[in-house]
Amino acid sequence: MTEPVTVVGIGADGWPGLAQPAQLEVRAAQVLLGSSRQLDLVPDKVTAERVAWPSPMLPALPGLLERHRGRRICVLASGDPMFFGVGSTLARLLGPQRLRVLPHASSISLACARLGWPMEAVDVVSAVGRPVELLHPFVQPGRRVLVLSAGGGTPAEVAALLTVRGYGPSRLTVLERLGGKDERLVSGTAGEWSLPRTAALNVIAVDCVADPGTPLLPTVPGLPDSAFDHDGQLTKREVRALTLSRLAPVPGQLLWDVGAGAGSVAIEWSRTHPSCRAVAVEREPERAERITRNAYALGVPGIEVVLGEAPSALDGLEAPSAVFVGGGATGPGVIEKCWQSLLPGGRLVVNAVTVESESLVAQWYARLGGDLLRMAISRAAPVGGFTAMRPMLPVTTWVATKEER
Repeated sequence: MTEPVTVVGIGADGWPGLAQPAQLEVRAAQVLLGSSRQLDLVPDKVTAERVAWPSPMLPALPGLLERHRGRRICVLASGDPMFFGVGSTLARLLGPQRLRVLPHASSISLACARLGWPMEAVDVVSAVGRPVELLHPFVQPGRRVLVLSAGGGTPAEVAALLTVRGYGPSRLTVLERLGGKDERLVSGTAGEWSLPRTAALNVIAVDCVADPGTPLLPTVPGLPDSAFDHDGQLTKREVRALTLSRLAPVPGQLLWDVGAGAGSVAIEWSRTHPSCRAVAVEREPERAERITRNAYALGVPGIEVVLGEAPSALDGLEAPSAVFVGGGATGPGVIEKCWQSLLPGGRLVVNAVTVESESLVAQWYARLGGDLLRMAISRAAPVGGFTAMRPMLPVTTWVATKEER
């Protein structure tokens, strides 16, 4: 039987901070895998072969495990290996039955202990190998956020992001080398942050405070149209909120936004939960670039942008749980391809404005059923010295759910 892989969490306090069972596992190992910094924390009396992670680590991991198959492998990880750590990756690769994890206190636990912050009331964002823009959806008035830093330059990046976003008064505390003998806390406000770099091993605590007049950007659908850079090809705020209610964002599911324009539907879908994923399909190169910029600015840089025209641009994409057709619905084969690609239980939402597209969705409604509705929205606008309700173009929406098999 293949020997299970042991993962031992280790903190900045090194070997003395390990509990006895963890020390015993490290001593018994024939191969120690970890970063050079982590391997240096283990005393010389431990005789296991030491293998430092290559860069990049993840592609090399299966080969490393195979090379040392049959030997007692111990992997060193920072803090709690199952919290944004290598333990989660190994569990996916090997399965939990071939893994034994001995966690250490996570940097998040230590940071909350130092700050007196209740862990259950804190949001956590990892910037390790990820864009710092992921912080955006969590930046809300009065919220507390802990950012797992990618290095000594991350605090300055976070400070710059907050300042541009209108949260310059937010208090930043950089907690360096948590648990180590040279632990240090550095504090200041985002708008006045002057340290270009800090210690590489750090966690950033953010106490969010907005400048007066900073617009709210909540994670519920219906952001102001002004939150998006667009050329007019944008699903408007009220229609977007109703559209997303029918798409029904669910954590972990994938959306296709076909004819994405500014990408507003894909972006708002992705902002509802960090695990929501989206593919935005757009045929115009300038708009495709704009979608990427909007996605970064609103904190969902993981949106995949596909440049091309549906239905051919949809070939080879992962099957979605929801599809929105906001543009190009009258293109030959577009709705057919979207419906065929939907997973069982998936939702298809098509918005139509022109007579031609309305006629098409009416035909599909007659064929497959679902819901057919029309949204007519008016906004107040000046008329001479008075105010009148000026109507927007009405939008007809067809919604259909694919039956479970």
